[in-house]
Amino acid sequence: MLMKNAVRVGVIGAVVVGTLMGIAMGPLDGGAKDGGLSERNEQMKSEYSASGHDISRLSDERIEALASKLTEEEARVILKSGTEQAFCGTLVDNKKDGKYLCRLCDLPLFESGAKFTSGTGWPSFFQPIDESHVAQIEDNSLGMRRVEIECQRCGGHLGHVFSDGPAPTGLRFCLNSVSLSFFEEGEELPEMGRAIETKRAYFAGGCFWGIEDAFEQIPGVLSAASGYQGGKSETAGYKQVCSGSTGHAESVEVVFDESKISYDELLEWFFKIHNPTQGDRQGPDVGSQYRSVVFASDDEQLKKARAYVDQLQRSEKYRDRKITTEISAMAPFYRAEEYHQDYHAKHGGSCALPSD
Repeated sequence: MLMKNAVRVGVIGAVVVGTLMGIAMGPLDGGAKDGGLSERNEQMKSEYSASGHDISRLSDERIEALASKLTEEEARVILKSGTEQAFCGTLVDNKKDGKYLCRLCDLPLFESGAKFTSGTGWPSFFQPIDESHVAQIEDNSLGMRRVEIECQRCGGHLGHVFSDGPAPTGLRFCLNSVSLSFFEEGEELPEMGRAIETKRAYFAGGCFWGIEDAFEQIPGVLSAASGYQGGKSETAGYKQVCSGSTGHAESVEVVFDESKISYDELLEWFFKIHNPTQGDRQGPDVGSQYRSVVFASDDEQLKKARAYVDQLQRSEKYRDRKITTEISAMAPFYRAEEYHQDYHAKHGGSCALPSD
């Protein structure tokens, strides 16, 4: 099911712009863990988009079950990369405010604010709701090079994307109406179309590159971002923080799905991936900006963090070593410069998660 003789070239974004420039425009469609974490494995890892949607690829069995609801025409287009006739789709002239979801798996794909009249006879948009929701694959059928677009989660065929669209993207996402389900503004979305509820936690424990990288590898963590917290100035930048004059610590904002991982488990991970007994330093990095701090987002996190440190201090591992980690109420988080974000991923490195 959904088998295509094509090469996946990534999600729509900057990559597709470069790819499209050379394409002729033709007809439209044709770590080991212990304790309570030991049971987590690769199957539990989910991929999340920036908008908070689970975009993990669905299994063949799940797709087959969802496909049972499709009409014959919908199945022909969505499952077999078919094309509906121009100007015949029910959504071509739809001007209502709302969201357009994948007809097969309900992933939100486009919204009315990005829809425009292209004159092609198919619903057209200049950008998706979230770039990672729409995948692109190289399409060499019909004797021409094109870029097919499909739902990132289920692989359902949507249409094609071309480089003759309006500002600000210059792209034209041409879709089949039968590939979409429209939900008017204010109408409740189906369960698979809703973003998950996320929470945030903040940790400082040395150079934020490593802390960020370690948290991003943990199942249930949607994202981690490097930044600065706990200082006396109302702004923070790398040079100022490194001078020690602002009092900020290099910290990491962790966005997580509480249904997949709890705050207690994040605390457990934090105290495994750094040394909480070194004071104003972490290994070779010396200075107050490298101190160990837990910044609690709310009273519940504050109580849990204090209780966990008390428990840890009484453990055999730390009985003779003083834990110097500060437990602090929430402080403003200043996101670090972009070149600090995903530093290890950008430069080919990665911090190994602890095995015990």
